[in-house]
Amino acid sequence: MSVYSTILTQSEFVDKDSLSYPFEERGLQFGDGVYEVIRIYKGEYYLLKEHVDRLYRSAEAIKIKIPYHKEEMTDLLHQLMEKNNMKDDGKVYMQITRGSAPRDHAFPYEVTPNIYAYLQDLPRNEKILENGVKTISQRDVRWENCYIKSLNLLPNVLAKQTAKENNCYEAILHRDGVVTECSSSNIYLVKDGKVYTHPATNNILHGCVRMAVERFLKAENIPLIEEAFQIEDIQHADEMFLSSSTSEVLPVIQLDNVVVGNGEPGKITRTLQRAYEQDAKITDKLIKNV
Repeated sequence: MSVYSTILTQSEFVDKDSLSYPFEERGLQFGDGVYEVIRIYKGEYYLLKEHVDRLYRSAEAIKIKIPYHKEEMTDLLHQLMEKNNMKDDGKVYMQITRGSAPRDHAFPYEVTPNIYAYLQDLPRNEKILENGVKTISQRDVRWENCYIKSLNLLPNVLAKQTAKENNCYEAILHRDGVVTECSSSNIYLVKDGKVYTHPATNNILHGCVRMAVERFLKAENIPLIEEAFQIEDIQHADEMFLSSSTSEVLPVIQLDNVVVGNGEPGKITRTLQRAYEQDAKITDKLIKNV
């Protein structure tokens, strides 16, 4: 994925090759920061307000005070798009750390947070959206504040790498058999016309696309049951899907050696994919009717 040349840092715009921070940077040394990934379709942000709101919630949860109001931050992100003349499908990665200061576990006083954001191309993956993906199960060994979109992602990285090494798209995480979410997405099980997913507690990230999925289900009069399900329940599922800003609404057709349903994307998943495309104003429809 190519990175666009102009990067937002603090409230300025610089060339990506000139961006630098001191080596005593708390995001680098402690993972002391938060981030967001926002989807872009044809040069327009999707779910921008939801992502900005979550960015501020995450920052507040770890006591970082962002030096701009949400409206100013939103304006800076729009300027970033304009300065790069972004017209295609892509994403923005945005990171805020506590700042640069001599290394000490305790928070430094009177330090300015470090902020940067950049754009990347990200075409839609038509093949997996149409056919679905295989997944692998992994024990959820993360901390108890997963609702914070923090930079501390090593358990997620290791789970995703295990999935990749087993020719799978994602790792479905569980705590003592109770499914929480995936390494970088939320997960849902469909049974008897109802959609089940883990409740929005501190043990999962409250996905912005998850919020959109809730809207879509309500509009379609499909019951959403925020109730955790077990790994063993998956063998009896009619269908499954996952959601995230980079994966959209993505069918899951297999977990480990268990084929989900009939091994093909299901009717409710297809309904949600079409709702996503309409909500995101994606004009080149790819999802077929079931």
